[in-house]
Amino acid sequence: MSSLISNMPKVRGKLSINADIASSSWFKVGGPAEVLYEPADEIDLLDFIANLDPKIPILVIGALSNILIRDGGIRGVVIKLGNFFKGIKLLNNQLLVGANTHNMMLAKYANNNDFLGYDFLSGIPGTLGGSIKMNAGCYGKEMSDIIIKVKVIDRFNGPLIMPVKALNLKYRESNLPNDAIIISAYLKANKETIYNTNIVTDIKNKRIKSQPITELTGGSTFKNPSGYKAWELIDKAGCRGLSIGGAKISNMHTNFIINFNNATAKDIETLGNVVRERVFNNSGITLDWEVLRVGF
Repeated sequence: MSSLISNMPKVRGKLSINADIASSSWFKVGGPAEVLYEPADEIDLLDFIANLDPKIPILVIGALSNILIRDGGIRGVVIKLGNFFKGIKLLNNQLLVGANTHNMMLAKYANNNDFLGYDFLSGIPGTLGGSIKMNAGCYGKEMSDIIIKVKVIDRFNGPLIMPVKALNLKYRESNLPNDAIIISAYLKANKETIYNTNIVTDIKNKRIKSQPITELTGGSTFKNPSGYKAWELIDKAGCRGLSIGGAKISNMHTNFIINFNNATAKDIETLGNVVRERVFNNSGITLDWEVLRVGF
């Protein structure tokens, strides 16, 4: 049993020791969270952060769709936001959206209400908070296109409202540290007079045809280097179908690693690093991980 629990502030939410989070991850691999904290609401979360020993590491997780939890698990406190942090409201011609709102839910809401520019979210698994942090995107659009400002709990400065420029959003990255907690975001609410309701369906069909969405995977494994497509570099390096242990490069889309046969996190990460080495040896280009690797 973790001794860390004795150092936890009092909460109204839920604290769990050695919590299984791997089974909720899309890869279905990895060790436990030393302590898992599920806040009751924003005030509970603020009190917890204010009273937590600053030496104890924290990590915020969402839907665990683009993350690899290493086999040794995660030390410190893992924070998982619940239903209080989920929802969509139209407020002063802006959409106020909770960080735990799933991207598909937001895409469907925008579709049903004729809001422009949200279709791409139907192609991005996971929740709004994680998508903002990594400036997720697909089909030519990304989070920076729709964000106005974001409410964040900074571990040492409390709650902050950050305009989109302050996030310094670039291709698949922001300047938000891992222990910054995104609470909600104000998003653009531009109306489109003639809305193409088929776009979301088209994106879904494209994903079904081109990505191994029925497999245990963590989404795109590597970022696209400037001027290149990661999957093409991987393919040209001869890595299609390459496997290590229970992990394999997808035959359908080579920028996806699949847990096809009870893989460990070590299998997946080792395979990814072998691919990076082969791509570099073949092209001189270094692939950067898009999947977030956490833990020990």
